[in-house]
Amino acid sequence: MSLKERIVADMKLAMRAKDTIRLETIRLLRAAIQRKEVDERRDLSEDEVMQTIQKMVKQCTDSIEQFTKGGRDDLANKEKANIQVLEEYLPEKLSDEEVEKMIKDAIEQTGAASMKDMGKVVGSLKSSLQGRADMGAVSAKIKCRSLDLS
Repeated sequence: MSLKERIVADMKLAMRAKDTIRLETIRLLRAAIQRKEVDERRDLSEDEVMQTIQKMVKQCTDSIEQFTKGGRDDLANKEKANIQVLEEYLPEKLSDEEVEKMIKDAIEQTGAASMKDMGKVVGSLKSSLQGRADMGAVSAKIKCRSLDLS
């Protein structure tokens, strides 16, 4: 079952269970996926659907920060619930140790010796870490390692 099919099936289950938060989140997700498909005039691949989900999680995280600053804990809690639903569709997160090991292996495979080679390392890791780790944090770790290599 593809990710899009799973999302549709879960939406139907949420309707039957009258789970309004879950249903609302899944509907927003489906709308985002359909909007992107219409804009690009093609069906999205599994990776592109995953990227859409990650983008929504990031938006929810940013909203939580803004709502918390504004004293709107009710809206922040709603966004946290949305994140919980969205994360069910993402692969399991990798531990810091696993990410560190993958970075070390990528540096060895690409022969990275300085900060100039950081792009090669990130490029080689992107497909294997997509959805499983925060790529911003991965880039920061690679940058620290690159500085150590210099």
